[in-house]
Amino acid sequence: MASNPLRQKVIILGSGPAGCTAAIYAARADLRPMVIEGVQPGGQLTMTTEVENYPGFPDGIQGPAMMELLKRQAVRFGTEFVQAHIDRVDLSRPPFRLHAGDREWRCDALIVATGASAKLLGLPSETALMGHGVSACATCDGFFFRDEHLIVVGGGDTALEEATFLTKFAAHVTVVHRRDSLRASKAMQHRALHHPKLSFIWESVIEDILGVETRKVRGVILRNTKTNDRTEQACGGVFVAIGHQPNTALFAGQLDRNAVGYIRHRGESTVTNIPGVFVAGDAADHVYRQAVTAAGTGCMAAIDVERYLQARG
Repeated sequence: MASNPLRQKVIILGSGPAGCTAAIYAARADLRPMVIEGVQPGGQLTMTTEVENYPGFPDGIQGPAMMELLKRQAVRFGTEFVQAHIDRVDLSRPPFRLHAGDREWRCDALIVATGASAKLLGLPSETALMGHGVSACATCDGFFFRDEHLIVVGGGDTALEEATFLTKFAAHVTVVHRRDSLRASKAMQHRALHHPKLSFIWESVIEDILGVETRKVRGVILRNTKTNDRTEQACGGVFVAIGHQPNTALFAGQLDRNAVGYIRHRGESTVTNIPGVFVAGDAADHVYRQAVTAAGTGCMAAIDVERYLQARG
């Protein structure tokens, strides 16, 4: 049983662009928010080397540096940041109860900004080269791979969308898929299969990514799933497009989620099925998944919270 639970007006779970923006707005509204940072302080941008598509940074900025600026801005207005990972919640009634081991916090309003995680291959070389030729976001990083030969891993709509987008920059894009047919929609398949800068390697998986010693991708080792034959394929970058998983398992059975796990919200607001609980960023967004859209919904959530608390007096 947790002792001496701390009571807050507003708690924000997650410290990515959505959580930090919500904190900035909530703090400026004198709500004295607390941000509980989670297992990856700063969110997915801390895995990105260069951010060039966020407004206000004409020369680009390193992902971790950008998140440090957002955090400093939130702290400047009175936000408190706590390093903890919430492992269970009770949203049955306010004040909502949040637990991290034997620590407990209570709050009158909660903003869920826990984000999402790209599903990855799980290779040590993938981890070592993330941000150095390995990416999980073509929209974020495609610009840096002009005239390169690239590999996209996956067979669904996301993979084909990423591959088609990358043809704007790359010399050629090869899609590697573990099966002999695609899972993507027929229209997307037709477009990709007839694209002059796209080719496919079927029934194959990546066993290793080459270039760790130079911190720059130079190729991959492929294994055929039928024959187990291994071949080396040269490339200048690898884009993993096997889906995203929202970080929302914590709220199962309490917040309404779709079949994949993204939290549902009411109309154009950030309101969830539980009054006083709001959602922002990639925990709800399975379409855009960009830092700037996450920040926008963080602003919306803070405004929704302020109105909610005002209505309750």
